[in-house]
Amino acid sequence: MTAGADQAVRAGRVAGKVAFITGAARGQGRSHAVRLAREGADIICVDICADVKSIPYPLATPGDLAETARLVEQTGARVVTAQVDVRDPDSLAAAVDQGVEQLGRLDIAVANAGVCTIQRWDEVDAAVWDAVIGINLTGVWNTCVASIPHLLAAGKGSIILISSAAGLKGQPFLAPYVASKHGMVGVMRTLANELATHSIRVNSVHPTGVDTPMLVGMAGLPERIESNPDVRSIFLNSLPVDVIAPEDVSDAVLYLASDESRYVTGLTMTVDAGSTAR
Repeated sequence: MTAGADQAVRAGRVAGKVAFITGAARGQGRSHAVRLAREGADIICVDICADVKSIPYPLATPGDLAETARLVEQTGARVVTAQVDVRDPDSLAAAVDQGVEQLGRLDIAVANAGVCTIQRWDEVDAAVWDAVIGINLTGVWNTCVASIPHLLAAGKGSIILISSAAGLKGQPFLAPYVASKHGMVGVMRTLANELATHSIRVNSVHPTGVDTPMLVGMAGLPERIESNPDVRSIFLNSLPVDVIAPEDVSDAVLYLASDESRYVTGLTMTVDAGSTAR
């Protein structure tokens, strides 16, 4: 773990706040961390920084997490990092506790860590199911449970769950992923109701395909669609773009993290180029 020197509150839309972000070593997580830092937040970054059996593409490395920390520090923010598997609730809670001890508080939690695999229903084995559900859904629950006590102590807060367009529609060949992303919506809506009286808001963000290393894990999808043309329209965006940038999702995260959305809770916010409107 590292943390920069104490400093005065910086300007920005989340100035003076502390954000906890999972899956922060690269991709969307790195983008969210840097964007919130540029807008005045200090950051607690965690990532597994190791490959996971049954996930058929390389995950982030310790070097990736160190690069995220460097980029956050370049903004003038303080940063604390930890290598943690979100499926391990005790280690995750310890990482949040230690980050809050160093940075003083917690205001924002971004449950971003996620993985994806491509299989037809009869190709999904128990190991794949357990890995995807464990990281994408149980890991999100663990992130919320680890964060909520600190948000309660702060007197208010924002929890942001990074779901997917697949959390709002059934996309073929993605059964564990779709199940996990739909499940996140249930977690979000339940916690939005339970925590509203404490001024803690809970929302989910639903992007279309995002240009991150996860696309490597979806490399077999075009061939599946090509051989099953009747499902092709399910994956199409309405706007003339195939994939969006991580920064496009970070714009939504920043809004939901900021006081600009102080009366927004229980929202499934799409950043999907119109894919769920089709």
